[in-house]
Amino acid sequence: MRHFMIALLLGAATPALAQQAEPVPPIQLNQLGFETFGPKRAIVVTDAAAPQDWVLLDARGKTVASGKTIPFGPDKASGKTVQAIDVSSFHTAGGGYRLRVGAFESRAFAIQPRSRMALRLDALHFFYHQRAGVPVEAQFAGATWARPAGHAKEIVTCVSGADPRGTVWPSCPYSLDVTGGWYDAGDQGKYVVNGGIAVWTLLNAWEREHRAGKTWLFADGSMKIPESGNHVDDLLDEARYELEFLLSMQVPDGTRLKLPVGKQPPWTPPSPGMPPGPPPPLALPTLDVDAGGMAHHKVADRNWTKLPTPPAEDREERILFPPTTAATLNLAAVTAQCARIWKGIDDAFAERCLAASERAWAAARRNPEVFALAAFTGSGGYGDRELSDEFYWAAAELFATTGKAEYLDFVRASPWWEKPVQEPNWGGTATLGTLTLALTRALPEADRAHVDAAILEAADRFLEDSAKTGYHLPYDPPGWPWGSTSSMLNRAIVLAYAHDAAKAPKYREGVVDVIDYLLGRNSIDQSFVSGYGARPLSNPHHRFWAHSLDPKLPGPPPGVLSGGPNSTSTGADPVGARLAGHCAPMACYADDIQAFALNEVAINWNAPLVWVAAWLDATEGASAH
Repeated sequence: MRHFMIALLLGAATPALAQQAEPVPPIQLNQLGFETFGPKRAIVVTDAAAPQDWVLLDARGKTVASGKTIPFGPDKASGKTVQAIDVSSFHTAGGGYRLRVGAFESRAFAIQPRSRMALRLDALHFFYHQRAGVPVEAQFAGATWARPAGHAKEIVTCVSGADPRGTVWPSCPYSLDVTGGWYDAGDQGKYVVNGGIAVWTLLNAWEREHRAGKTWLFADGSMKIPESGNHVDDLLDEARYELEFLLSMQVPDGTRLKLPVGKQPPWTPPSPGMPPGPPPPLALPTLDVDAGGMAHHKVADRNWTKLPTPPAEDREERILFPPTTAATLNLAAVTAQCARIWKGIDDAFAERCLAASERAWAAARRNPEVFALAAFTGSGGYGDRELSDEFYWAAAELFATTGKAEYLDFVRASPWWEKPVQEPNWGGTATLGTLTLALTRALPEADRAHVDAAILEAADRFLEDSAKTGYHLPYDPPGWPWGSTSSMLNRAIVLAYAHDAAKAPKYREGVVDVIDYLLGRNSIDQSFVSGYGARPLSNPHHRFWAHSLDPKLPGPPPGVLSGGPNSTSTGADPVGARLAGHCAPMACYADDIQAFALNEVAINWNAPLVWVAAWLDATEGASAH
């Protein structure tokens, strides 16, 4: 009934909303099924208060397991009354299984080993599809998704002129060749701050698995990309494509620029299709600073491109935004990580990364309060008014790579050394530094124990949320934010680190709960990953994967993650605005290309999907039931 009412409220809009209006089956589970020896949890929506009988049927309809459901009751996140079905004790691989509770029967599903192997590689292949500067070729992407190069020779200078705030920005005395890198999301901007966490997550997945001896996960030739066959793991090749772009965004040494210094009250530029609000005036001193070694914040369109616009057809003016401290610290962190990983693989590249990292660190220390304030409206702002977490992250990466005492001293003196670990995001990066310190074991022994304890405390806190939620999710925020799927995945990464430290099965089960949610164990019966499940993501907010607007264009390739339900910003886009007030947090979603607050895709969202799918494959059977 809820979905029927939402359909009426939204009108007969799009195929995506028609899909949401389809009846939601009362039994919801991972639409791919379960791993053989891991946890197997499903949810049944029922008003019954007492435990219900469940049976597991094989492909021939024979009962192969049975038990009682576990009542939960009303669940505030979903707006449903639910009970859980736990089939974890059943270990026979096969296909065509179904769960039955009373008159309700689930879809068919499989139980099999390595159930996420294809997902790991498809999620990683997303980044090849997002490449700028080169054609996406049919031999690597498939004919459906092949396209000409977007922004094939991107030589740009700094933005100049007045922004919507009325601030006049001077140009700079140079141009940079910033060809390449990944398009950030459904738009065609390229952002250093978001590129940083996305690259870090991929490289951390590689580093963690190699330290664990799981070298097969991203081996050379495991993907179809132009660099396959070069004797370097394919994940490293893909990450390097973005690293080269990030390096190109660094300000030349000896450059002096006029930049606003200090904090300014925040202002969010209007999103496409939304009425502009009056921006506050920029009231900061503009100082002539030594900007050498800093990183430009982003390169993007001056004005939003319309939907759809394939990258090669983007005719908007491209502009290089001023350098910021946040972008500089992102560059310092990931190039320090690069120097550690490429040592022995490509020593010249490792040395280049380390030199860039230490230049960026010095530049950020000289210019600690240069914020993202250029308010042009053709790209995401990625403004961040708290940079102590970025300083901590960069210092942790530099210490893990160099072992220099100055970086360790900075880490220990940071407030983030004592603050609780949280799930990371592009604007909250301290946890990335803590995870690196835990992984590399570069710290003195007493400090290692401190870091491990902080990770375990956070993981236990996340698991406490599982007991509070009807869908057994290690996630219970007061409101579901923009990119909620990535928030869950980043929590799952912390849980995985806790499992590595303590080997307790409960942490791995929490990670499985997250992936099960993403693949259909949710109140709207939605797989938020394209190409996976009975009701996969089909209409992301994307300017090229825009089949619903132009039949000549494709839908998304498999392995693309939607940002997912968003109950805190439902008014940001026209689809979400019509849902506002009519959806429980988990149901504030529409698989609609116009729903950019609910259904965009992004590099920093797909990266943790790669990490989690790979980690689950690598640890399958190690400590499961």
